[in-house]
Amino acid sequence: MADRTMLFPFLSNENFARARQTDILVAIGIITIVAMLIIPLPAVLLDFFMAVSLMISLLVLMNVMYIHKAHEFSIFPALLLITTVFRLALNVSSTRLILLNGAAFDGKIVRGFGNFVVGGSYVVGFIVFIILIAVQFMVITKGATRVAEVAARFALDAMPGKQMSVDSDLASGLINQEEANKRKQDLKQETDFYGAMDGASKFIQGDVKVGIVITIVNIIGGFITGMIVRNESFDMALNTYTLLSIGDGLVSQIPSLLIATATGIIITRATSEDKHLGDQISEQLFAFQPKALYITAAALGGAAILPGFPTGVLLVLSGAIAALGYVLSKERKDKLASYERKQEKESAPRPGSETPPLVDILAVEVGYNLIPLVDIEQGGTLLDRITNIRRRSALDMGLIVPPIRIRDNMELEPQAYSILIKGVEIGSGSLQVGKLMAMDPGAVEVKIDGDEFTEPVFGQKAIWVEAEKQALAESRGYTVFDCSTMVATHLTEIIKKHSGEILSREDVKQLVDNLKREYPTVVAEFEEKKLGLGTIHRVLQNLLRENISIRNMLTIIETIVTYAEPLRGDTDMLTDYVRVALSRSITADYVDKKTHTLNVITVDPDIESVIRSSIHDDPFSGRVLALDPDWHPVILKALSDAYDKARNAGHQPVFLVSPVVRSVVFSLLEREGRQPVVLSYSEIEKSLKVNVVVSALLPSAV
Repeated sequence: MADRTMLFPFLSNENFARARQTDILVAIGIITIVAMLIIPLPAVLLDFFMAVSLMISLLVLMNVMYIHKAHEFSIFPALLLITTVFRLALNVSSTRLILLNGAAFDGKIVRGFGNFVVGGSYVVGFIVFIILIAVQFMVITKGATRVAEVAARFALDAMPGKQMSVDSDLASGLINQEEANKRKQDLKQETDFYGAMDGASKFIQGDVKVGIVITIVNIIGGFITGMIVRNESFDMALNTYTLLSIGDGLVSQIPSLLIATATGIIITRATSEDKHLGDQISEQLFAFQPKALYITAAALGGAAILPGFPTGVLLVLSGAIAALGYVLSKERKDKLASYERKQEKESAPRPGSETPPLVDILAVEVGYNLIPLVDIEQGGTLLDRITNIRRRSALDMGLIVPPIRIRDNMELEPQAYSILIKGVEIGSGSLQVGKLMAMDPGAVEVKIDGDEFTEPVFGQKAIWVEAEKQALAESRGYTVFDCSTMVATHLTEIIKKHSGEILSREDVKQLVDNLKREYPTVVAEFEEKKLGLGTIHRVLQNLLRENISIRNMLTIIETIVTYAEPLRGDTDMLTDYVRVALSRSITADYVDKKTHTLNVITVDPDIESVIRSSIHDDPFSGRVLALDPDWHPVILKALSDAYDKARNAGHQPVFLVSPVVRSVVFSLLEREGRQPVVLSYSEIEKSLKVNVVVSALLPSAV
């Protein structure tokens, strides 16, 4: 037999022994609960178990108030069943002792509850008991059961949309594979939890009904036993069995009421990553709306002057609410002033320094209302997402993304943000903090209400929805994003599009130094030929400009070293040779994996001839296309029409042209705002099948 530590490394001998002991204790406890339904218990042991029942109920309620996510308490449905059976077993045991012993019954907890509630009047005590049962059954239990049913249905309907959102974040680099697996596991646990709660909530309904039946049976059975078997008088039987039955009912129903309340709380509260219920109530009810407190205080003060109302009580409450509003308002102003002083201190020039600060390569500026997205103490996740973006860029593209400076800008609109490269704004947008963006991927049949807008990343239509409508939106087919995800996605797309600008000489030196540790011979040959970092830098920029990964630095440097001297440092030609060396990885993203076929757009030889004759070699800019003004719109229209036809047919627009014109065709389409992929014939492997989906032709050829 395999060693358990080999199968389960997390179970050391100590942990394994502890887990086994816990399993044994739980099993013994469940067997004891079932045995209590059959075996009589002494009154002392009955008091102990009733106290345990009260303790467990209070403990469950307190735990529910301090969890952040409902499925963190995943054992709650099973615990609900166990505690219900435990209370019923106690009910049966106490009923047996009450009927057997009558006035001699010495259960202190049952008598204590009975005396406290009855208070000398059995009619009042019985009415209070009935009201307590009605409140629990008709309000708390019924409401919790209905909410559990709706939550289970919404959780199940929303699961596919949430899984797609996780896959989308993983594909865009916002999260890594480990985080994606964790989120999917959380989704599964959440769905399983609400599904279990849908059924477990029925236990509470049954518990309340059985509690009423047992109490009535106790009273009727007590009268029969006392008056017929023990020959007790009517008054004595009434006093004894009414008192004990009410006390017994309360001992079982108060823990049931606590558990029912915990059930309602755990399935009605919204998920919070880092706040429990008390924090959410204090922040959402008071902290952000001091004006609401002032209005409430004014209303209470006005009610105090009405005739017949308790003036003193209302004035005290009005003054307390107004004082709380003043304190919260002052605290908010103090925080704002402290934050502004901190920003002024950080932005002030250091004494004795006259050197202007360097321009950040990448920066994100946010308006005042977007500061919570960045502030970790307020639950902001943007910093973590930016860290994931940098890591994903290094893994996918081989690009070392420099530290991204995030700062507030009071000149921006409060809900606006701006993304800058070397101090120049490249992208911007506006967000509504506290709301979610819902996009229709094309499968939505039933629309959801919200504020429509055009999202800033891809220019598609979207709507702002309230956070509590997330499950509803996902169940209807919408893809839902929070504000941090929107900024992170926008930043990711800008990094991809402008990666060539972001790559610096320092980054190139770091890449070469990393390569030198593993392949010193290649780098040594590069240094001997004194090619300089500028050549590599320009080649890498050319590759990144066309979204080609530079992770394979070994092949790139080897190719540059091989062809640098014959080409006399022509970086455009060097880039073409490097592309040929990387051709397998370049074409892999566009090949149909099933048929091993590359769908392409070919270009009319006449168009290529005109382009070839219009290319000029500039000593600084490399290949420059100088088309005749008459030819420019004609050729551009032919290429653009072919691009649109391929995209409308569901294909990635991949142009296939001769090596001489490849780079200038890309530049021509890029200036028109396209995102083309342009390959040369020399970059196609011999084993690869090529399928021409459309051709770019001159009007005369058409």
